[in-house]
Order: sequence, then C-alpha cells, then structure tokens
Amino acid sequence: MESVELVDVLKALADPIRLRIIQELTDGDPHAKAEVTLSCGFEVQKTTLSHHYKALREAGITRTIVDGRNHSIQLRRAELDAKFPGLIDALVASHTTA
Repeated sequence: MESVELVDVLKALADPIRLRIIQELTDGDPHAKAEVTLSCGFEVQKTTLSHHYKALREAGITRTIVDGRNHSIQLRRAELDAKFPGLIDALVASHTTA
C-alpha cells in the first residue's frame, strides 16, 4: 500500500464502470467476479471487464483472490481508508447521488 498514490486511485475510479464495481465492493468482503458482474448489470464484453478489474488491481484499489478456477475480487477497504480517510465513502456517495 506504500506505493499506492492518490492520483492513480482517482484515475482508475474516473471510469463509471470501475466506480460501479467499487460501489458493489464497499463492504470489503471478497465477491466472486461473476457475482459482481451480474449485480452491476454490465453489458460489456468479458475482455472489457477483465481490463477494468486489472486497472483496479494495478491501482492498488482491489485484490484478486484465486481459489482454483474461482476468482474473487476484494476492495482493499481498510487499507484505503487508513491511507485516504473518507475517500471511498465520498466516491460512492457522489456516484449514488449523481
């Protein structure tokens, strides 16, 4: 988390699809990627979603948990809240009111 920069987090979350993914992950628990995709109702190609998940992971916002063939995604909520207090809450709140 030391190498995570605010500008990289904001850049990754500037995309509406990524912001919607984060909204689904705010509890900080691991969620199956297929579950997140279904609950968000995305109508994009699987490769496009993979790109978005990768961007979130590389920005330090999420982690991917691999268990055999199952992949889950988890918001690094506690770490992000410690480094950038209130950021996730503000981003999610601004997205739900927009």
